[in-house]
Amino acid sequence: MNIKEFILNQEMLGSFKYFWKEANIDKNSKGYGLIRDRAPSNPNVASIAAVGFGLTAIPIGIKRGWISFEEGYERVNGTLDTLLNLDRVNGFFYHFMDIYTGERIWNCEVSIIDTAIAICGAIFAGEFFGGEIKKKANKLYEEIDWNWYLDKDKNWFYMGYTPEKGFEGYWDFYAEQLMLYFLAVASPTHPVDKEVYYSFFRNYAEYKGYRFINSWLGSIFTYQFSHAWFDFRGKVDRKGIDWFENSILATLANRQFCIDNKDKFKGFNENSWGLTACDGPKGYEGRYGALPSGLFNNENIVDGTVPPCGAAGSIVFTPKESMDALEYYYKNIKGIFGEYGFKDAFNLEKGYWVSEDYVGIDKGITLIMIENYITGFVWNTFMKNDHVKKAFELLEFRPVKDENLAMCL
Repeated sequence: MNIKEFILNQEMLGSFKYFWKEANIDKNSKGYGLIRDRAPSNPNVASIAAVGFGLTAIPIGIKRGWISFEEGYERVNGTLDTLLNLDRVNGFFYHFMDIYTGERIWNCEVSIIDTAIAICGAIFAGEFFGGEIKKKANKLYEEIDWNWYLDKDKNWFYMGYTPEKGFEGYWDFYAEQLMLYFLAVASPTHPVDKEVYYSFFRNYAEYKGYRFINSWLGSIFTYQFSHAWFDFRGKVDRKGIDWFENSILATLANRQFCIDNKDKFKGFNENSWGLTACDGPKGYEGRYGALPSGLFNNENIVDGTVPPCGAAGSIVFTPKESMDALEYYYKNIKGIFGEYGFKDAFNLEKGYWVSEDYVGIDKGITLIMIENYITGFVWNTFMKNDHVKKAFELLEFRPVKDENLAMCL
């Protein structure tokens, strides 16, 4: 085993341990199976997205022999029972909850995107285990009323909802929300029209020769999250858009941006890149990203913070560049690697700062994408689901080799 293989294995194991050990394992608790949003900070706070990544992590742990089938089954089965009993609004989960009681905290939003992540995890677990677990996953999926979260006049999903303020914002620009359209269009109970997928704004932008549909903040996770479960390789939609190729170009542009700014920021270079939402010296910052951003390249924030999950989560798009980055972090950034693998981020601008925390969604995208890169296990399992297969048909995806469908640039 060479050093790169060793680092990948250790990072996968560490990431898996996060989801196994940072879960509520009290079977008498209303929050059994809920997973901490981050650790060690805020130990009482779970996130529904972390649970979705955790439901995906457990079969990976079984497959790799880190836990037994029986251990994984018990944890997933109990977690789904908890989810079915949580307070939901038209099937949608609150973003954050108390890990012990399952109750909403921080007056957080009812989140469509975080619900989708949880459902993707549940569907994956259902395909892996089958039987009772698949029935429970289907029940969670069936109880979501996607039309309630949709502004039918604009044909856009709202971005957030709270009982206090109602709906706010729209998924009107490309980002991590591709999964929403697939889950919603193929819903067995509350499907939306396929044109909702074709209605959000697709803005082509360019950075140093890389031209692609960009996300608003230029955060690399937006080009990764839906790809964790949905296998877009070799597929284009009716407009000829190849989302997998789009993410390759976005990843290469993000790396080039860091190379171009290595004289400005000490932590940037050809092996240190992947700007995305993560912890920074002043706390969590969701606007970290690279150019292009928004419509006028002025929506991203850059302060020299580098999260290992940025490169790790893109390993299916840029294998060599991502593995080189992980090796660089492992060898050169003191204190970045711990019990759960890579910590969330580092910044070398004002002294030497390394995040104390691991963040659930960042460990999740890292684990899943490395597994997909090595074996394709998550893709192959998830894509067997009948609803997922139906979604690709309804949204008119076709093989990329179809000579009649050239990418419309």
